[in-house]
This record gives sequence, structure tokens and C-alpha cells, in this order.
Amino acid sequence: MLKIEDMHVYYGAIHAVKGVSFEVGEGEIVALIGANGAGKSTILKTVSGLMHPRSGSIHFCDQDITHMEAYKLLRTGLAHVPEGRRIFQQMTVQENLEMGAYIKKDVSQKDLETVFTYFPRLKERRKQIAGTLSGGEQQMLAMSRALMIHPKLLMLDEPSMGLAPILVDQIFDIIKELHKAGTTILLVEQNARKALQIADRAYVLETGSITLSGTGAELASSDAVKKAYLGG
Repeated sequence: MLKIEDMHVYYGAIHAVKGVSFEVGEGEIVALIGANGAGKSTILKTVSGLMHPRSGSIHFCDQDITHMEAYKLLRTGLAHVPEGRRIFQQMTVQENLEMGAYIKKDVSQKDLETVFTYFPRLKERRKQIAGTLSGGEQQMLAMSRALMIHPKLLMLDEPSMGLAPILVDQIFDIIKELHKAGTTILLVEQNARKALQIADRAYVLETGSITLSGTGAELASSDAVKKAYLGG
């Protein structure tokens, strides 16, 4: 579904992503793990059109999207939940969800109810101002807003960041449910243990390059990964 080949991305003179190549197959959960500054978020921003690579290519559903604008990419079925949630703080929960579906002519009640099946807490708070939600609820809102276009590929950037352990478990349970329902997922996550537990395949990034790859189980049992990311 997604194929990235020899992608190089720069911030000015800083070479942030160095010749990265990887694939995400339809129906998979693929995880990118690594330390802060490894280039994980930059990769997601580049795939979703918020940044553009200096060289290399990105193909999504057999279409070259390397230099496609972000707003056009939404129409291809690619959705990005950014790090830090980026919800519309002054809008209600429902207005945030409607903004997520702005590329559609109208938002049906069915669209909302589908999202609420995954996030029943948001249904209870649909008229509440989004900025007054808890951190966990805001993360749920950011994810549900992206689901309003029924994406083929959902890219999640650090969905567990800043959440209490019980909420981290809830978020990962929801990711597994979305996957079971047929959504392909590209997951960037610092909680390597949780990410590898649910990933079909995973890649380890260090200073802009992929240094290891394999199934989630293979990487979880790797001595190098245990030492660097799992505290083992």
C-alpha cells in the first residue's frame, strides 16, 4: 500500500532522513521505533505532504505522491494523526469531527456513530469544548477526527505520549480494534514494547537511517533492541 524508496529529507542544512526505504502492506500494522530525533516524525510529515523529500520516492496505492500537497493526499485515503494531537481547542468535539470530514460533501450521522463505537467517551462529550478534555480524551479525538474520512492508511505519531499507563492500554486496544476492522496502520511510537507487541513488522531508526527491521516479535526478542529500547 505504501512504498518509500531511498528518501532523503532535510531541514535546511540538516540531513534528517538518510536514504530510508520501507513498505507498508495492506492490512498491516507497521511500527517505526527509535529515540527522539531519529527521524520518525519527519518521515510521517513527508509521507503526508507536510514536508517534501529532496530525493527519493513515495508511492501510495500505486500512485506517486512524492510531491503531492497535503490537502490532496487526504482524498487518496491517507490520514495523519500528528504528534501533540493538534485538535481545534475552541471547537466542540463534534465540530472537530466534522472538520475531519471536510473533504466530504456532508457528514452523516452514520459517520459519527461509527467513530463513537470506538470512542464512546467522545459521544458523551460531543457538545463539550475540545480544549477542556483530558489528555487521553484529546488523543481519542485526534484519532477519531482522522477516521472521519474512512482512511485506507492511518498514520499515528506518538499516540501514547504523555498518557497515564491505563490510558496507554486503552489507546493500544483501540488501535488493535481499528486494525481488526481493516484499517492499515503506520505507527510511530516511543513506547517500543507496546508498539512491537501489536506490530506485524517494525523498523528501528537511528539518526535518520533504518538500522534494523523484522517482525514485531523478532525485534522484541533482539538483544540490541532490548538493550536500547526495552530496558533489558
